[in-house]
Amino acid sequence: MSVGLPEVEPSPVPPPAGDSSLSQPPLTVIEPRSEWSAFDLRELWRYRELLAFLVWRDIKIRYKQTAIGAAWAILQPVAVMAALTFALGRVVGDPNAAVPYWLFVLGGLVPWTFFSSTVSLTSVSVINNQPMVTKVYFPRLLLPLSAAGLAAMDFLVGFALLLVAALAAGVSLGVSLAAIPLVLAVLLLVALGLGVFLAALTVRFRDFRLVVPLVLQFWMFVTPAIYDQSGRTVGPTTETILRANPVQALAVNFRAALLGTPFDWPGLAIAAALGLVLFFLGGRYFRRTERRFADII
Repeated sequence: MSVGLPEVEPSPVPPPAGDSSLSQPPLTVIEPRSEWSAFDLRELWRYRELLAFLVWRDIKIRYKQTAIGAAWAILQPVAVMAALTFALGRVVGDPNAAVPYWLFVLGGLVPWTFFSSTVSLTSVSVINNQPMVTKVYFPRLLLPLSAAGLAAMDFLVGFALLLVAALAAGVSLGVSLAAIPLVLAVLLLVALGLGVFLAALTVRFRDFRLVVPLVLQFWMFVTPAIYDQSGRTVGPTTETILRANPVQALAVNFRAALLGTPFDWPGLAIAAALGLVLFFLGGRYFRRTERRFADII
């Protein structure tokens, strides 16, 4: 009868004497964040697949179990356009203009709706994802970015409607359309800078969930580029106030790119400068406070 002997695992072969990389574990260096950086772009790039998933998730949730789906992105600017045309068409409309008043209004409402939706959705993006924030680590900035992606999808639907409406009104679309991506980039810069800042504030002060929609409604009516076609001259004080509203110049230039009218380059430059300041300050505040989100959300 044979007696079984216990199996003996072979001892690991020692690495060669001159090869130090096999005898030591990989070295990981943890460094503090830069005090001047607003975002960690390398970290965001590593989580790009998660960002794409979050955008797709938000789109499905937004239109899940809806009868008309993405058509809601069309109904919002169309409904506001109809209300403004009916209420203000005879007051601030120009009967001698080459563009009908309803198209003038719609050309301003499409970029405004994109701006408003981006700010509104990003401001509540963190608190709307409380289970994720408290259970797992990922760059919290992905939440506002995914909300902006949802607003961008709605914009594409509204922009397609605007192009069809312009062609139906007899507008000749030209090479000026190539400037629309530039205007949208500045608009997104302004909206993200403000939205990221509000997202961090909303985690701490839930009142901003009610304050932001109210401010956006008021903001729309202090942006006359959306509805005032009369072309009345304003004084230097009023002009300075309008310049401080970046959406004013962006709505003007978006419509100019669509209709082929002259651009307001100084207004676009001022809006871009304000957007950069908002983007940097909003990102800095978000990064400084995101480490406490899981504790106070």
